[in-house]
Amino acid sequence: MGSSILNTGISGLMAAQTNLLTTSHNISNADTPGFSRQQAIQTTNIAQRTGSGFIGQGVNVTTVERIYSQFLVTQALQVQTQSSRLDSHFTEIKKIDDMLADTSSGLAPSLENFFSAVHDVASSPAEASSRQALLSNAGTLVSKFHSIDQRLSDIRDGINSQITTNIDKINSLAKQIGELNHNILLTQGASGGNPPNDLLDQRDNLVNQMSELINTDVVEQGNGSLNIFIGSGQALVVGSQTLTLKAMISPSDPEELTVGYVTGNNTVQLPEFQITGGALGGIMEFRRTTLDDTQSSIGRIAIALAQDFNNQHRLGQDLNNTLGADFFTVPTPKVISNAGNNPGSSVTAVIDDTSALTASDYEFTYGGLPLTSTLTRLSDNTSVSALGIAPLSMDGITVTPGPINAGEGFLIQPTINGAKNIAVEIVNIAEIAAAAPIRTEAGFANAGDATISAGTVNPLPVDPNLQQTVTLTFNTPYDGLFDVNGVGTGNPVDVAYTPGADITYNGFTVQINGQPAAGDVFTIEANTGGTADNRNALLLAGLQIQDRLSNGTASYQSSYSQIVSQVGNSTRELEVTSKAQANLLTQSRESIQAISGVNLDEEAANLIRYQQAFQASSKVIQISGTLFDTLLSVS
Repeated sequence: MGSSILNTGISGLMAAQTNLLTTSHNISNADTPGFSRQQAIQTTNIAQRTGSGFIGQGVNVTTVERIYSQFLVTQALQVQTQSSRLDSHFTEIKKIDDMLADTSSGLAPSLENFFSAVHDVASSPAEASSRQALLSNAGTLVSKFHSIDQRLSDIRDGINSQITTNIDKINSLAKQIGELNHNILLTQGASGGNPPNDLLDQRDNLVNQMSELINTDVVEQGNGSLNIFIGSGQALVVGSQTLTLKAMISPSDPEELTVGYVTGNNTVQLPEFQITGGALGGIMEFRRTTLDDTQSSIGRIAIALAQDFNNQHRLGQDLNNTLGADFFTVPTPKVISNAGNNPGSSVTAVIDDTSALTASDYEFTYGGLPLTSTLTRLSDNTSVSALGIAPLSMDGITVTPGPINAGEGFLIQPTINGAKNIAVEIVNIAEIAAAAPIRTEAGFANAGDATISAGTVNPLPVDPNLQQTVTLTFNTPYDGLFDVNGVGTGNPVDVAYTPGADITYNGFTVQINGQPAAGDVFTIEANTGGTADNRNALLLAGLQIQDRLSNGTASYQSSYSQIVSQVGNSTRELEVTSKAQANLLTQSRESIQAISGVNLDEEAANLIRYQQAFQASSKVIQISGTLFDTLLSVS
């Protein structure tokens, strides 16, 4: 009997001691990140059968386990990875938003000042100060394009750096998780299957850290190991084995890093759209949806402005009485050969219509059966194609293939370098073509009341005979017909006269209104000495308010405003959704803490409870000893 009481007391003493140790462990790790509260699981020993019934034999501690909810943890991992994605995306887009929205350092003030200077030249075309101010403001505008593009390029370099850093962290975490999988299996085996709670907490904490970097699928195996998959099912951790990711140069753009999956001696690029969560997914999403589009959109403004201004400037005349030259350097499309292409293969891309340009990138491929040339707009995968090796046009660009092999492709970025490569070509104020290259006059001896317009120069290309003298002479006697004389005109006779109708020769157009008399003469000639002429300057200034972009629906300023508005709206949307996701993450963590977190008040109460249990069990042992001594004394 004494032995039975002793064993029961000892079992209670050991259980109380285990509970005290577990409680002390909980209290010590109350502030340890990722720690889950533990509890000793007790069961009653098998009762002893007697004639009086079953008599209890004390208590047994079967194991110590975590108080843990797999459902809540899995839910929190998904919330965590999306919260990290939104946070990283918002952090990066905020940089662009701050830059573009700054009224003092954005592009809008420089555009306004440039066209204001063009208006000043139109007001005072002969003033050297006005011309010099135009060149200065043109240089300032170009510098602003350059600085914006440089800032965006710096952000792009920062993205590359972050991709490398995050991939290194992911690989390190994967290795640690694999090692813990191994240690957990060994520990469980050595302990007869009891869970190594602290190791499990450490592994969960590492998985949580990985979910902050990339979206993961976690699959628990029957032996307690965790397998981790990313992307479209690529294994990163399988038991104790780990695979690695690698920051690799994009096959289609050597200036960008992307994510590679290392298998043996090969590295395979993971499609960016498969990296959907975590900080890594957020920065890659930002680059794909905001950075590329913003840089190309601003480049599109630079290209359109440069080309439109050049086209009009070349229709004017400078102070040297020569036709205007290009005012700006017009950037050309960027063409990138895919990594696997033959070095001798090539395509060329030219811009035909700046008003039709988009901010999208394009891909030119040659392949398929039958062999077909295809040009694809990557923003929506719309494409045009033709059999064989053929030039293709789309959205204001024409891509012409040179030597090319089946299966090869090229990335075409029509506007990505627009803001980077725009430059001012004019260096001398005398080269500013503010005047029109022609002037008209009616003969002094004309007897009729007909008048001739100042004349306009037809769009490019410029006619080589533009500045040759042309005379229009009405027949004598007057019969509503006139003769034309001049180099390049063909000298037609008896041309029908309609008041106000266009009369076009040698690349110019004039109108004669009124009633001419017999023998009246009208002359169109070179505008020699037209230093005070501002007709072309007025046309240059008028470009500011014309809708020259988006197929004639947006001006330069409104296009820039659309960029600012789009980035601003996206930034605000990300800010709101990021905060909402952060709140959801906080709630998820609080739910986990409510179950797994250490409550110091509760643990303090448990200490008293288990202390009393320990003392009571000790008393049982003492009584057992007394009873045994009493039995021994009976003789």
